Amino acid sequence: MSKDTEIDMKEVELNEMDPEKQPMTGHGQAAGGEKNGSVKLKVPEDEVTFTGLSKEELMKVAGTPGWVRTRWVLLVLFWLGWVGMLAGAIVIIIQAPRCKPIPDMSWWNEGPLYQIPDVKAFSSDLKGVEAKLDDINQLKVKALVLGPIHAVQPNQLATLELQKIDSPLGTQDDLKAVLDKAHKKGISVVLDLTPDAKGSAPWFNDNIDDVMEKVKAAAEYWLNLGVDGIKLSQLTVATNSTDWSKLRAAVQGNRTDDTKKRALMGVVEGISAPEVSRLVNTSGVDLVLSDLLSRNDGGVERIRDMDSLSSEQRSVGWGLGAAQKDHLSKLATSLGLIRLYQLLLFTMPGTPVFTYGDEIGLNATEDAQVIWDIEKEPSKEAPKNDAEAVRTERVAIRKWFKDLSDLRGKERSLLHGDYYSLYSSASSLSFLRLWDQSERYVTAVNWGSQAKTFTLKLAPIEGVELPESAEVKMSTDPDLAENSPVSLENFTLGAGHAVLLHFPYIA
Repeated sequence: MSKDTEIDMKEVELNEMDPEKQPMTGHGQAAGGEKNGSVKLKVPEDEVTFTGLSKEELMKVAGTPGWVRTRWVLLVLFWLGWVGMLAGAIVIIIQAPRCKPIPDMSWWNEGPLYQIPDVKAFSSDLKGVEAKLDDINQLKVKALVLGPIHAVQPNQLATLELQKIDSPLGTQDDLKAVLDKAHKKGISVVLDLTPDAKGSAPWFNDNIDDVMEKVKAAAEYWLNLGVDGIKLSQLTVATNSTDWSKLRAAVQGNRTDDTKKRALMGVVEGISAPEVSRLVNTSGVDLVLSDLLSRNDGGVERIRDMDSLSSEQRSVGWGLGAAQKDHLSKLATSLGLIRLYQLLLFTMPGTPVFTYGDEIGLNATEDAQVIWDIEKEPSKEAPKNDAEAVRTERVAIRKWFKDLSDLRGKERSLLHGDYYSLYSSASSLSFLRLWDQSERYVTAVNWGSQAKTFTLKLAPIEGVELPESAEVKMSTDPDLAENSPVSLENFTLGAGHAVLLHFPYIA
């Protein structure tokens, strides 16, 4: 290609460029053959680099008054900032609300107790109890209350063998297997040593000191085997023995923080709430289970009893029929009421105590096998009848029980929180549970035959206030849906229904 052709091609390329990007030119050329507007730059062949100041030059500059003042200003600003942040942190710590110290809790306060008074009816024998522990553990129970399982003929003191297991129920090795498996699952085991539980007089109406001596020896024997506590019926009779203090020492021993506490549990019937309180404070027993909830069926009376015993909540057990070893269904005559009383027991100030089968509403005439069969789905060919409807409802009741048990174990307000009564009537009641800065809970139950309108009011208490509304946490009433807001000044609860409300702590 010729030189003229190369020049022509370059001119074409320049003509095709964006006018704004083309070189600035005039219509003519200046002298010397250069185009107007062209600028020539001389680029040095060697690149110039900045090497900075030498050490000697820096030392000269650093010593000047200007740099000395600058360094002092920066140093002062740093320390002022540091001191300011420290002071701010101290102010925040001082002004922040103090956390309330957690009360001294024992294992019998941490969850529901599950009593099996009739091992034969429950699972035939102790091996059956061991086999059922996986299912029992799903209920989040903290302890089993077994028996009595010792050998005795009703009303015959001469046949009393408190250190021997009644042979149809199993052997000592069987009991040890129950203890080992339960402990691995975090479940304690309490043994009922009521001497003549099936007789007309639990303490034989004879020389109680002689019987108490046998109970003390048996308590030491079974506790050494690994049992975690002892239960006795007719506590008011037992505490009249001159050897009562010896039994207490045998069970409770020298308690230290390094060892698991062993519990002494007593049952009382037919006494008032103030008498229960007195017994708690004078007998030294760890947990008293009373029949107050079963005996007093009015809301006003039940609230009064809770008011009397709320300060003793870590030593009081509540049950509906549990003191008499009855099922919940004996007094809660419908599956709807079973849910209601489960919610009430799990949220009351104290330890909830249930008899086996209460988690599904089992009644005394039914075989305990029903407890384990309800999870079995019927075949597709099976007819949809009333029995299947009941089974489905019982599955839902068992889930309700498990959810309540799980909630109580997680929420400090329900586990050991303060209690305040809010409302009561002949067939309904409501109360508040709260702890420090934790979530607060309001229980409202209506076991009557008519819907009830609740107007909740809290007596003036420093630092405790009710909000205008709360949110539904759990409910048996279809008109009070979960997570829906409810006015605490006026809401209606259907007949035979219960609701658990919650609201946050506000500083």
